[in-house]
Amino acid sequence: MFRQFRSEVADALGDALASLDLPTDDLGIERPPDDMDATLASSVAFRLAGEVGAAPPSVAADVANAVDTDGYDYLGAVDTAGPYVNFHVTERYFADTLDASATDAGYGALPDRDTSVVVEHTSANPTGPVHVGRARNPIVGDAVANLMEYAGYDVDRHYYVNDAGRQMAVFTWAYERFDESDLDDEPARDRAEYDLVRYYRKGNAYLEEADPADADAAEEEIAAILQGLEAGDEETYERVGEVVDTVLGGMKECLARLPAEFDAFVKETQFMRDGSTEDVAARLKETDQAVYEEDAWQLELDDWGIDKNLVFLRSDDTSLYTTRDLAHHEWKFANYDRAVTVLGEDHKLQADQLDATLELLGNDVDRLGHVIYSYVNLPDGKMSTRRGTGVMLDDLLDEAIDRAREAVETRMDDRIRDDDLTEADVERIAHQVGIGAVRYDIVSKQPAKAITFEWEDALDFEGQSAPFVQYVHARCCGILEEAASAGIEVPATGSALDVDASALATDEARALLREVARFPAAIESAADDLEPHTIATFTREFADAYNAFYRECPVVTAEDDDVRAARVALVAAAKHTMANALDVLGVEAPDSM
Repeated sequence: MFRQFRSEVADALGDALASLDLPTDDLGIERPPDDMDATLASSVAFRLAGEVGAAPPSVAADVANAVDTDGYDYLGAVDTAGPYVNFHVTERYFADTLDASATDAGYGALPDRDTSVVVEHTSANPTGPVHVGRARNPIVGDAVANLMEYAGYDVDRHYYVNDAGRQMAVFTWAYERFDESDLDDEPARDRAEYDLVRYYRKGNAYLEEADPADADAAEEEIAAILQGLEAGDEETYERVGEVVDTVLGGMKECLARLPAEFDAFVKETQFMRDGSTEDVAARLKETDQAVYEEDAWQLELDDWGIDKNLVFLRSDDTSLYTTRDLAHHEWKFANYDRAVTVLGEDHKLQADQLDATLELLGNDVDRLGHVIYSYVNLPDGKMSTRRGTGVMLDDLLDEAIDRAREAVETRMDDRIRDDDLTEADVERIAHQVGIGAVRYDIVSKQPAKAITFEWEDALDFEGQSAPFVQYVHARCCGILEEAASAGIEVPATGSALDVDASALATDEARALLREVARFPAAIESAADDLEPHTIATFTREFADAYNAFYRECPVVTAEDDDVRAARVALVAAAKHTMANALDVLGVEAPDSM
């Protein structure tokens, strides 16, 4: 409804400006300030004041008078507030919004676009546990994939596995070279990646500390592994694959806790084995930008504003990560309509070089999108590390659940004693709130902004946090359960709604229904811009509107039958809206808290 209303406003405003012989290139349509009673407003009068030679309020009045609202479903009255032209909705807008949302558990999802998208995220090197600093990648990446799915895209989630670089060659050599007795410590956790990472650390320490002759011998063995991969040697693939798959298995278990799951783990070596990396290198050699300098083939990318050359082939004709990633992206273009990659800020140059080189190879880079994020920091002294190895994502999630359990028990102590909330309920809520707090706090920030994760903010039930917005869903569930117990009809999913929406006459009910109406448009806009954090912003604004309604509009105890039925339907609509907004963010929506 909001999307149609916005379109109607644009059409009517454009026609009005044209009738006044004024330019229609920038309509200035936006959400009005909170103190203005309108669904949309236009600031076009600011832009036109100089051209018309009149004050903005005068221009706004002329434009408003020229708007013809006849023939529109949702565009009602038009008036002004100072320099703003305000657009109000019709009663049908409220009725259709309630009809569409109260009985649709999938409310907010857009129609199928018949467009395939691959979202690649996380892709951490399989050298050990997922570090908390990198936690933003799976959290943001999973939210981007969810968002694209809600926006109607056919989405595949991929993890690109670096199984061909020097790190994995060192890891494989160390795993085969050392025994358990050679290692200095026990695994920090009883899981594969915590076990095997000790070999990787031991191998790196050996290379740094060994006598030159021993180190040289080790380097020869490592080089042989790299050369075996490049040559397509099946035995080498199996040796490296054993380490990669074992470590990756443990990392999957960690990521599943968020949860962040994948449709495919695409290995780098795939593009060495099928010849596509070799093909890319050969094509790049033929370009005008290719130069052989410093014992390597490189690309000069000055024409794209990039002053650092891209090295794509070593002197011994072995490929680099970037060469294989170029082949990987051409494979994406061959199999998907669009591709989105979530990358850390330290890969910004790599992303720019990748785009430029793909374009040089003749690809349509408009089909490729990047989400670049900054890393997550923890405040000093707020969390212990395990054996000096840094804070892992597992540690963060464990502590989040512990802190959430403590917060829930403190807030709900009376209910536990009254057997209204069992210990099992507390444990369930602790997991939902704890992990939800981590995800929400991280995904709610603009990706390019650095984050320092603060427990007090993330778990604040009264602040702009996961518990704050999750509580809206829990309250909706509680009201609907109370209504059903009292014999009041609750809208059933997929059923026809027989409710008089005009009974929602209070400002608070209308404001909440307006928020419900704009949810699909919020999905559309966020997906277009690859910005899931705007959905987090929506949940906070929605929570504010819902809490005002909750305070001022009794539902089950409303005396008028029509008002009570309409408010119950509105609560059902609010429940679906908040559940799906949280689902986009990968945050669970608790039925009780």
